[in-house]
Amino acid sequence: MIRLLGVILAVTAAMLGVFALSASPAMAAEGDPYRISGNVQLDGEPLEGVELVIDGPGGKQTVETDENGQWRVSVPEKDEYTVTLDEDTLPEGIAVVDPEDDSPNEKEVTVGAGGRVSVNFFIGEGERNVTSIWDQFVQRTVQGLNFGLMLALAAIGLSLVFGTTGISNFAHGEMVTFGAVAASFLVSAGSMALPLWIGLPLAVVLSAGLGLVLDMGLWRPLRRKRVGVVQLMIVSIGLSLAMRYTYQFFIGGGTTQLPYASAPKLSFGPVQLSWIDIASILISIVVIVGFALWLTRSRLGKATRAISDNPSLASASGIDVDYVVRVVWIIAGGLAGLAGVLYAYYRPGIKWDMGAQILLLMFAAVTLGGLGTAFGALIGSLIVGVIVEVSGLWIPDDLKYAGALVILIVILLFRPQGILGRRERIG
Repeated sequence: MIRLLGVILAVTAAMLGVFALSASPAMAAEGDPYRISGNVQLDGEPLEGVELVIDGPGGKQTVETDENGQWRVSVPEKDEYTVTLDEDTLPEGIAVVDPEDDSPNEKEVTVGAGGRVSVNFFIGEGERNVTSIWDQFVQRTVQGLNFGLMLALAAIGLSLVFGTTGISNFAHGEMVTFGAVAASFLVSAGSMALPLWIGLPLAVVLSAGLGLVLDMGLWRPLRRKRVGVVQLMIVSIGLSLAMRYTYQFFIGGGTTQLPYASAPKLSFGPVQLSWIDIASILISIVVIVGFALWLTRSRLGKATRAISDNPSLASASGIDVDYVVRVVWIIAGGLAGLAGVLYAYYRPGIKWDMGAQILLLMFAAVTLGGLGTAFGALIGSLIVGVIVEVSGLWIPDDLKYAGALVILIVILLFRPQGILGRRERIG
């Protein structure tokens, strides 16, 4: 028995070792193959104890220069990273200076095929550029509105599905991811390499097709069998996990970028936006306004609102509930796909679990605005987006999503039905 136990433990250890090696290609026998390093010197003399922050795939890392003014960090993959020198750790009266760069203490680098990249800082006497708290507040507010509009595209579809079917679709985050993955496949150089003006709209169309396929193959048969709401929610959780790990199987665990992801910034007073940010805001506004007109003016939109209010009465009035629900799934898939494309530029980057990262925020926006109301989802998304970005001025970035959820709890304590929701009697 002892010998058998020893054999089992040895086999288990060997299997875990193989799994660890296969799951962590960046930690292969070469030993930390991807690395960012550099020097910090003042007039040719090394500066010790200067702090630098490296941000990118795998999260933020902090490192200090040694006695030779040198520093190095290992990074998990070949990708784009931001290296920021903390000027507060420089000697008094010293600053990073570069007349041609508005942010000389911040550099964008790319770890390429060689797996190594160096970042050096020119240090000299000068004045530090300090951004006031008000300018930071304005910048983050605009970023929050951009994020909120993008989040609204996904949350509106989620709210429509809940309003017409009663399903809390936990796979909606994976529908967002699908849009980004489809866009990457269509426009990236290693794949079809279509022009952006063709590839990105086509990714949205494919996402709408995904909504149609899911309804025809899964949700409609379950509706006809009169499966309960709780069971449908559990099915959506299973679908979410299946889709998420399917993405990971095909695209891996790394981060990929869409073309023009690192566009230059344009200054509008204290606000800096890239042309991609501006396009994202304009596209979101146009799509949301168009959707609002469809929902309030068209016959199909009015039928959708009627089903959300009372499905039984809508059916008795002659409305084809099945047809309307199918249209809702198509619209929800298309909006989620568009949100995924815009989110891939906002992050920036595409990752297998990117939709799951904002799923809780989508539910928070829908709940905050009022369950089943599309306009409530829009208002809730804007509030959540602004709170997430602005709260980063006072709390760590890792906790900024929690700030939005705290606001959600506080508002629901005073208005349980949400901002635009209707109070319902229970029992």
